[in-house]
Amino acid sequence: MTNFKRQLITAAAVGSMLLNLALPAAAGTTITISGNGSDSENEAEVKLEHETNVTQENNLDLENEVEVESNTGNNEAEGNVGGDITIDTGDAKATVNVSNTVNSNVASVDCCPGGDVDVEISGNGSDSENEIELERENEIEINQVNYADIDNDVEVEADTGNNEAEDNVGGKIEIKTGKADTSVTLSTTANANWATVGSASTNGGSLSAIISGNGSDSENEIDLELEDEVELDQENNLDLENEVEVESNTGDNEAEDNVGGDILIDTGDALTDVTIDNLVNFNAADVDCGCLLDDILAKIFENGEDSENEIELDLEGETEVDQNNFCGWDDGDCDNEVEVESETGDNEVEDNVGATDGDPTIETGNADTEVEVNNSGNSNVFGDLGDLDWPDFSGFHFSFTFDLQDLLDLLNG
Repeated sequence: MTNFKRQLITAAAVGSMLLNLALPAAAGTTITISGNGSDSENEAEVKLEHETNVTQENNLDLENEVEVESNTGNNEAEGNVGGDITIDTGDAKATVNVSNTVNSNVASVDCCPGGDVDVEISGNGSDSENEIELERENEIEINQVNYADIDNDVEVEADTGNNEAEDNVGGKIEIKTGKADTSVTLSTTANANWATVGSASTNGGSLSAIISGNGSDSENEIDLELEDEVELDQENNLDLENEVEVESNTGDNEAEDNVGGDILIDTGDALTDVTIDNLVNFNAADVDCGCLLDDILAKIFENGEDSENEIELDLEGETEVDQNNFCGWDDGDCDNEVEVESETGDNEVEDNVGATDGDPTIETGNADTEVEVNNSGNSNVFGDLGDLDWPDFSGFHFSFTFDLQDLLDLLNG
């Protein structure tokens, strides 16, 4: 993004949220029913729940209104009797830089409760009834929302023209203007969400479920239910309006009704440079959870005759990612409106009388106008972000190799 000379800068760097939520490393879960006498009834019911809710929201209503006038013109030489008449103006230069950096959310969440699960029913007496019921739930919900209403209104005038030499009696008449140089730069960087849940190195642990060595006529049951759910919502809402009106003027000069020598109007250049750079509405998510365990061992062996043995295992994994971008959610559009006038003309030499060496002369400078509008936005990325060619979101100081500590340091300045 352009490196600006900040002679006049209106900057907003607001609405940043950073969250790093690391779950504690959980110890293994061990459930054992063993060594109980005949005709006993033994039951272990365990419910392990882990829930993480992350909500990040930024709301911004930002209006920058800049009105600048740089003027060396509007000079008059009238009704003089005598020598030469000269109006010689200096340069008029106006530089306006408006930079908005707003609304960013960053979340990093380790997704698994972690640890191994060992469940065993063994060595219980005949006619015993043994049951282990284990329910483990892991739920992660992340909501990242940005709302930004940004209105940049810039009006700039650089004027060395509008000079008059009228009704003078005497020598030669000269109007010489300097340059009118106007530069306006609008830079808006808004609405970015980044979320990483887990990683490729995530280890969900192992599961071991064993029913063994129980007496005859025993009833043994292991019921396991393991659930893992990740829900990620990323949404950006932006209403952006850039309105720029620029006038660079060295013209509109008049030399009229003069009596005397040569008449010369010589204008400088009128230079106008307008740049609008909008980088808005980006979502990136990397969800990589292995929370449903890496190794599973379920085994029933060496139980007595007429025993009833059952292992029931239910594994569920669900990932839901919603990424939405809206630009102009209020009126349906993101608007860039630029009106530029670079003028060296509209000069007049009229009704002059006098003995001269040559004809009256009007020499104008160049009228140079450059307008550049760049819009980048509304991008959603989900999955492996290792080779992501992420836009230059330098305003946010994001490091998308994603070293979280570096990111924290950068956001803190």
